[in-house]
Amino acid sequence: MKDFAGKTAVITGAASGIGQAIAERCAQEGMKVVLADIEEGALQQTARELKEKGTSLLAIRTDVSKMGDVETLAKRTVEEFGAVHLLFNNAGVQVGAAGSKAIWEDTIADWEWVLGVNLWGVIYGIRSFVPLMIQQGTECHITNTASVGGVTSGSELGIYRITKSGIIMLSETLYHQFKFRDIPIGVSVLFPGFVRSRLNDAERNRPPALQNLQNRDPLTSQESAVDEVLRTLAEKAMAPEHFADLVFKAIQENKLYVLTHPEFMGPIAQRTEDILHGVNPAPSRHGFPIEDLGG
Repeated sequence: MKDFAGKTAVITGAASGIGQAIAERCAQEGMKVVLADIEEGALQQTARELKEKGTSLLAIRTDVSKMGDVETLAKRTVEEFGAVHLLFNNAGVQVGAAGSKAIWEDTIADWEWVLGVNLWGVIYGIRSFVPLMIQQGTECHITNTASVGGVTSGSELGIYRITKSGIIMLSETLYHQFKFRDIPIGVSVLFPGFVRSRLNDAERNRPPALQNLQNRDPLTSQESAVDEVLRTLAEKAMAPEHFADLVFKAIQENKLYVLTHPEFMGPIAQRTEDILHGVNPAPSRHGFPIEDLGG
């Protein structure tokens, strides 16, 4: 897709971080913008800022872990703008800053929340929007936000890594199915590293029904240290605006894989080599090169 002006983009997780930067870039391209986010106050603030710049938009509070919410998002988009051309399945959460607890220590509520937003949110987006795109018969593009955490391995970010790995395979499958059926919908899957966002504070939006009702052991001193390192790195990370530039370049070039942080090529290549040669990976706490990121 080369020309964006006048087309419609839907962005989930649009009220902060990567999603907000993508929404702003869509507005700059002269697109009609549909903002979806669970955080009502931030959603309305983002909508006000874009409207002041003359953007034609619709803001819809959406819990992407609920199929009904995503179906409503699709229905209202078509009612308001008549079509959808770009879909950014971007909403994501994680437990704490580092997900430092072992996966057998994470609660069922933790699993349900992160799987619901990160993976089911993308599934619901595909099920709700792809039939509309196919019916339109126009050139469209779907961009799913995964993470380098989905293609590196380590002891941190357990549930988060698992969901992001699922998004990668979902995106690859979608790409091949569109190609095999000659459907004019492009697919990109993003592998961001550290980008300035509020992901580390995602707990602010955890639904009451999925709060941890049982007591959890506090973080150990080692886990707290990792948590602090990751928060510091996030503060020094790539600006979301630069990330949005990379995303739009990938859409224009119809690229499936979008690795935005080259410093992660080493760990990704090492994991691939380990798989190909049946080698047990060296134990890794982080799974990514903290020393190369200023940590």
